[in-house]
Amino acid sequence: MRKNRFTTYPFGVLSILFAATLWGTTGVVATLAPDISSLAIGAFSIGVGGILQTCLSLKQLRRDFGKILFHKKKLFIGVIALIIYPLAFYSSMKFAGVAIGTVISISTAPFFCVLLERLFGKEEKITKKWLSSFVTGVAGITLLVTSESATVDHAVQDMKLFGILLGIVAGLTYATYSWIAKAMIDSGIQSQAAMGSLFGFGAILLLPTLVITGDNLFSSSTNVIVIVYMALIPMGLGYIAYGFGLRFVTASSANVLTLFEPVVATVLAVVIVGERIPLIGWSGIVLILICLLLQSRNSSNSY
Repeated sequence: MRKNRFTTYPFGVLSILFAATLWGTTGVVATLAPDISSLAIGAFSIGVGGILQTCLSLKQLRRDFGKILFHKKKLFIGVIALIIYPLAFYSSMKFAGVAIGTVISISTAPFFCVLLERLFGKEEKITKKWLSSFVTGVAGITLLVTSESATVDHAVQDMKLFGILLGIVAGLTYATYSWIAKAMIDSGIQSQAAMGSLFGFGAILLLPTLVITGDNLFSSSTNVIVIVYMALIPMGLGYIAYGFGLRFVTASSANVLTLFEPVVATVLAVVIVGERIPLIGWSGIVLILICLLLQSRNSSNSY
C-alpha cells in the first residue's frame, strides 16, 4: 500500500500543477477577445463548465439529492457566491490587469476562508503564525497596489483600484462557495455531488445573463475559440485534473501547488500581453506568495 502511494504521488502533483497552469492562462486568453465583455466570459465559462461538471456528477447527485436539499440555505448562498465570483474575477483582470487581478483574487481568498471558519465553523482562535502571514500579505498587496501610483494617470489609477476592489470581491466569493462546498462534504455529501449541485444551479442562473452581455460571443472565429477554450479547458479539463490529483495529494499540499496559478498568470501577462510591473510591484507579489505559503503551512499544521 505504501509503495502504491509513493509511486502514484508524482502523478497527483503533476495533475495539480497541470490544473493550476490551465487556470493561469484564463486572463491572457480573455485578452484575445477584447470585444467580449468580462461579464459574458465569466458567465459562459462557469455556465458551460458548470453543466459539464454536473453531467460528470449525475450519479452522485441522484444518490445525495435528499442530503443536498437539507442544506438548501447553504446551497443558495453558495450558488450566489459562485455566480458573482467569475463576474468579479474577469472584470478585475480587465480593469487592474491580468497579473494584478489574478494575484489579488487568489491571495485574498485564504484570508476570507479563515474568517468564515472562525465565524461559522469550529476553528479556534487565530494564531500568531496566522497573524504574521496576514501582515506579510497586507504588506505585499499594499506594495502591489501602490507600485504605479506615481507614474499612472489618475483616471487609469482609479480604474486599477476598482479592479483591485473587484479582485477582493472575487476572493470573498471564491472563499464563500468553497467553504460551503466543504461544509456540505463534511456533512456526508459526496464531493462530486456537492460541487455538481453548486455548479449546476450556478449554470442555470448564469447562462441566461448572456442574453444581455453576450452580444459578441460568436461574432468571430477567435471569439468562439476563446469562449470554448475557457469553458472546456480551464473549467472542464482543469477541474478534472485537480480532482484526479486530490486522490493522491492531501488538500493542504494541493493548496500549496495551486499557488502556481498566479505565477503562470503573471509571467504570461508580462511576456505575452506586455504588462509592465515595477520592481516594487514584483516585491509585493513575492510577499503575497510567501504569505500564501505560510497560510498553507499553517493549515497543514492544524490537521
